[in-house]
Amino acid sequence: MEKYCGLSHLFMTVFLSCFSTFMVIPPMTDITLSAICPGQDECSLAIYLTGVQQAIVGLGSLVMMPVLGNLSDTYGRKLMLTLPMTLSIFPLAILAYSRTKYYFYAYYVLRTLIAMICEGSVQCLALAYVADNVPESRRASVFGVLSGIASSAFVCGNLSARFLSTASTFQVAAAMAVIALVYMKMFLPESITKGNICSKKSETSCLLEKAPKKGFQFFKTLPSFSDMLCLLKTSSTFLQAAIVSFFVNVAQVGLEASLLFFLKAQFHFNKNQFADLLIISGIAGSISQLLLMPILAPAFGEEKLLSIGLFFSCLHMLLYSIAWSSWVPYASAMISILSIFAMPCLKSIASKQIGPNEQGKVQGCITGICSFASVVSPLIFSPLTALFLSQNAPFHYPGFGLACAAFASMLAFIQSLMIKPDENVTNWSVNDSNLAEP
Repeated sequence: MEKYCGLSHLFMTVFLSCFSTFMVIPPMTDITLSAICPGQDECSLAIYLTGVQQAIVGLGSLVMMPVLGNLSDTYGRKLMLTLPMTLSIFPLAILAYSRTKYYFYAYYVLRTLIAMICEGSVQCLALAYVADNVPESRRASVFGVLSGIASSAFVCGNLSARFLSTASTFQVAAAMAVIALVYMKMFLPESITKGNICSKKSETSCLLEKAPKKGFQFFKTLPSFSDMLCLLKTSSTFLQAAIVSFFVNVAQVGLEASLLFFLKAQFHFNKNQFADLLIISGIAGSISQLLLMPILAPAFGEEKLLSIGLFFSCLHMLLYSIAWSSWVPYASAMISILSIFAMPCLKSIASKQIGPNEQGKVQGCITGICSFASVVSPLIFSPLTALFLSQNAPFHYPGFGLACAAFASMLAFIQSLMIKPDENVTNWSVNDSNLAEP
């Protein structure tokens, strides 16, 4: 019972952290445009800067997520959560103070550097925390609940932004980031203790015991590229899940890179309209994860539910791309009630492919692959979005970038059909495999 009580504190930590992150999304497009291209609704430079930031952040996350995940297997989830939750406060504090041109550039640089280390780390470590405390049979449902908590924070954050001024939005976001850190440090129990890190050798091998005794132990426990390759080569299910993760994130980052600029240029959306759209999407996602996921995951199985979610994700993005009126995006946002299933199912499938003492490593590996997609995606979608929203487009299709995102989602859907239920999952360990190699 104590472990499940600990999950309630984890859920609150994730909610507060996500709340502070998500509530600044609606005003960011207006702030970026006003700082870079004052008085314009379409600005190629703003699109390119956003894309460059996403690519740099993705490159940093590609390196850092497996490192943080692996270190959390050794030193504990709570300790590693402290780093991203602390650093995320500083960029918010800059825009809470001022949003003029030079403060925006200071925010841009600091946010990029910090996000290279921290982007996605709270979710990654939270998933590993859940895997520490929840048996495999219930893991998909609890992953869905965790995602639903994040969706609820998404709704609450955007709802707050809808009624707050831009200055107040960033001030509240910075304050919530501080509260999230304090709450986590005070109430969240550690899910990994020294006793169960180095548990029975018959289960999985201990990273600290396997590491050579000489040299600095910190560096000896860092994951290598060969560890990631070992994960991919040993389990065909994990390899397929990694491929799906890549295309899902290419599509999602492409959507994020294109959608708000598309709506700004096409329908002249402002902060409040962005917030309304995101609130609808968040409410649909919350209903899906908190109410439907615990019912549908046991009934259909994670593999089928993954494919269902990806099919509707593709439809969701395609509707955005062909929006002919300002009401269509709102209808498309409601489809996320079915499209949001994909990632919790994917993370649950991946978590079952490795032993219980290396969940940080497997979640870090999946998040790292998603981060690699975050490098590739902006390099494709930022130029596409800028081109097709400009006067120099080769043909009139302002939502062409969104249509390409839908195509990437369709590739993920096709690959997901190849993932079959694995009835013989064993607690395989990367370290055992590495030691077996000559």
